[in-house]
Amino acid sequence: MEEKEISQAVISRLPRYLRFLGELQDEGVERVSSQELSDIMRVTASQIRQDLNNFGGFGQQGYGYNVGYLYGEIAKILGLHKEHNLIIVGAGHLGQALVNYMNFERRGFLFRGIFDIDRRIQGTQIRGITVRPMEEMGQFVRENDIDIAVLTIPKSGAAKTAEQLVSYGIKGIWNFAHVDLHVPEDIKVENVHLSDSLMKLSYNLASCDKKNG
Repeated sequence: MEEKEISQAVISRLPRYLRFLGELQDEGVERVSSQELSDIMRVTASQIRQDLNNFGGFGQQGYGYNVGYLYGEIAKILGLHKEHNLIIVGAGHLGQALVNYMNFERRGFLFRGIFDIDRRIQGTQIRGITVRPMEEMGQFVRENDIDIAVLTIPKSGAAKTAEQLVSYGIKGIWNFAHVDLHVPEDIKVENVHLSDSLMKLSYNLASCDKKNG
């Protein structure tokens, strides 16, 4: 049986479901209806049911959703039932901030190594992880079962570094460099353009000003 293709729009909503369900768990809530989820998430109840039906539904007529069970199932869909080993490429301010963000570990994303071209910071430590020279990256990736690389380097070196990472066996790249990467189809890339997000916010502010003006 051919696996059903899930739209990126649905996938992009799954982390939000997980976040809100986690908050409900923390509050001791055991079950929730699609309408109650709708009120919390500001997504229509119909959309929620459609999204979850892509993966089997998980709800019961007249009962709604078991919060703990649904949280666990969405975590599995997102691949959070297993740990992921990560490296940071670029030990600047952004790279350091990501390493120091403890919530990644709670989700099973474990930073194992940090790499940088700057000889002055090689050998120093960030949260107990030693900054290593780029020349050691290939061997480190292979020996430590690294599956995700986080790029926090200038865009001028991002494409070449991505090629190297692919040759080392990296399966996924979380790319903060301000350039879209072109890699083989079996390598998964998530491009994060912080300035794009800020410009989108600026547009929305400008649009609001026009309406109020």
